[in-house]
Amino acid sequence: MKSDIKKLIDAQKSFYNKGFTKDVPTRKNILKRLKSEIKNREKDICDALYADFKKSEFETLLSETQYILGELNDAIKKIHSWTREKTISASLINFPSSAKIIKEPYGTVLIIAPWNYPFQLAISPLIGAIAAGNTAIIKPSELTPNTATIISEIIKAVFPENYVSVVQGDKDISTALLQERWDYIFFTGSPQVGKIVYQAAAKHLTPVSLELGGKNPCIIDETAKLKQAAKRIVWGKFLNGGQTCIAPDYILVASNIKDKLIQHLKNEIIAAYSENPKNSSDYPRIVNKNNFDRLSKLINNEDIAFGGVIDKTDCYISPTLINEPSLESDLMKEEIFGPLLPIISYNSEEEIQSIITSYEKPLSLYVFSNRRQFSNKIMKQFSYGGGVINDTIVHFLNKRLPFGGVGHSGIGAYHGDLTFDVFSHHKSVVRRGTWLDIPLRYAPYSKKMKWIKILEKLR
Repeated sequence: MKSDIKKLIDAQKSFYNKGFTKDVPTRKNILKRLKSEIKNREKDICDALYADFKKSEFETLLSETQYILGELNDAIKKIHSWTREKTISASLINFPSSAKIIKEPYGTVLIIAPWNYPFQLAISPLIGAIAAGNTAIIKPSELTPNTATIISEIIKAVFPENYVSVVQGDKDISTALLQERWDYIFFTGSPQVGKIVYQAAAKHLTPVSLELGGKNPCIIDETAKLKQAAKRIVWGKFLNGGQTCIAPDYILVASNIKDKLIQHLKNEIIAAYSENPKNSSDYPRIVNKNNFDRLSKLINNEDIAFGGVIDKTDCYISPTLINEPSLESDLMKEEIFGPLLPIISYNSEEEIQSIITSYEKPLSLYVFSNRRQFSNKIMKQFSYGGGVINDTIVHFLNKRLPFGGVGHSGIGAYHGDLTFDVFSHHKSVVRRGTWLDIPLRYAPYSKKMKWIKILEKLR
């Protein structure tokens, strides 16, 4: 398999070097073909995601296919402006001259996609990679095999193999891919695996984007509209069965309103998924037995305020509220990535700070409050990838906002034109005039020392 991967990469590099992918009309046309194929296969994509972990058709349309079609529309519409050379003000020290920035593709890129949004998070970076003029190899997650098959079929229908290919397999295949030299690596997944990707990239000084995760706090003060807050938290937390990197990981709530909040959360869970969420067509399953086992162990010996129903035969864990877990518990040590929601009370802003800063920088942070001063302070006080005041996860939907982490929650950001920029090297070019050549910069320097500080100001 390693020799096959090497041959595929060599074929893509050879294809790239012929310049076919750098032609902007060609890029635009193939993005149109990709859009058409996805539209034609949308029902198949929905069926695949349901087969993989019972993701509802509505959630698939919302968070997978329609999101991607929107990204494609944006790229097709704007690709000419994205690729246009950008004129930059010339420096007086270079007089006479002109300056510009040229955006060029990196070359052959590797995209490693996760299982939680297996279609969206494979195709979204691909759109930017193709728009920027690269060739690409996609490694979809083996944990969602039906979706991986659909992705492979769509890519084969649109692209020649030496332009874009899908390589399927387990972690051994991922390891083999990472042993090769790439021009760029885009990885979405856990911080633990992100470190492995980063180490592999470092061997070849390969630039990377790492879209990871973390323990995302959700702060609720006594001025919040609790019913509305509960509705929005339940939606953001239990979307995709809680298997969302930007879902609220735990709640920090003012102690005097905790009981009211829990009751509102219970009501909203029932309103969304009925008294028995297992029978709801809108509630997905845990992706596999290993993740089910991991999550079911986290609720052992915890005070379950609501839910806690599990069924291993169906990889089912109900939406679960956990009251006041210890910060030293397994539940609170790492990102949960499932339908378990710890609720912790606080009595002061100092407690909020102490808890949040005890963890690595999260991918997202949420605050529910009608005190503008308080919510603004929270947003400025902590470091995180992206945040929302009085809602959850909706910042992801704005293509004009960068999406990415900081510290252990990720490196780099993308979405919209930023995805194009991620896969582009911004190349500086200066053109000097030949009709004048000021002799000040040339040796000998002994009589020119007084001009150094003046020259610096002219940059």
